Amino acid sequence: MADFADSRVSTAGMGAVRGTAQTAAASGACLVKVGGIVVTARVATGLTVAIGNILLLARLGSTYYVTNVIPAAPTSTPATPPPADTTPPDTGDAPPAPKPVVTTGTLTCVPTSTACYRDGSWRSDGDPTNSFDLYQGRYGGSSYGRNTGAAFYGSKPHTLNGATCTKATVKIKRLSAGDFSARSATLRLISQTSRPGGAPSLNESTSGPSLTIGSSTTFTLPTSWGQALIDGTRGGIGISVSSDDPYIHLAGRGSWSAAFTVSLSWRRTS
Repeated sequence: MADFADSRVSTAGMGAVRGTAQTAAASGACLVKVGGIVVTARVATGLTVAIGNILLLARLGSTYYVTNVIPAAPTSTPATPPPADTTPPDTGDAPPAPKPVVTTGTLTCVPTSTACYRDGSWRSDGDPTNSFDLYQGRYGGSSYGRNTGAAFYGSKPHTLNGATCTKATVKIKRLSAGDFSARSATLRLISQTSRPGGAPSLNESTSGPSLTIGSSTTFTLPTSWGQALIDGTRGGIGISVSSDDPYIHLAGRGSWSAAFTVSLSWRRTS
């Protein structure tokens, strides 16, 4: 009876192994180092093998077959972190408008000239220095004309153009003339910033402070008067009445250095 052990195929050493190509594939074979031993391995049709490739081999008996080329492990590149988010969180409300910058101050305006108009001309009475006193009314019913006193401020108030007037004051002193009782001059705003050739253009009016002879005061003007001086629509302050009385004499620049000095308190927003 036949012994089947004589025809049995040994499966020892069979299975998949890993090796490193020592040569490129040529004529369907290449040299491969497997477990430190260089062997000749057959290469599957269409498979490209280069020196150094890591190969997957199948062993059948004593023959090795290259079944695949194991690709190199991918290079790991650290991910770039996203840029920091600097956008402020959305609260759903519009941001408040920035607070406006408010500037305040006080401008002192000394009159560039003081004068008195009477009988169709400007009085000099021996004083040609533009520092004449201010009169209103007519002296004692005389044949002389009615007086209109005036103080002019030039362009200085207009340097505040664009500002808002918050307060306006003027310094007034009464000198000897007329009766000794306390009297109030009628203040008028004048269009011109300097003495014109003819009569001054009189506009708004207000009752001035009640003063006895020799007394003085700082009188608060309507704020609108200060604004008119700032805006440049008015240029001076005068005293005038349509009748003869009260006849009043107020100090001009030549008699009192502070005469008709105007102080303009102002505010500017930007």
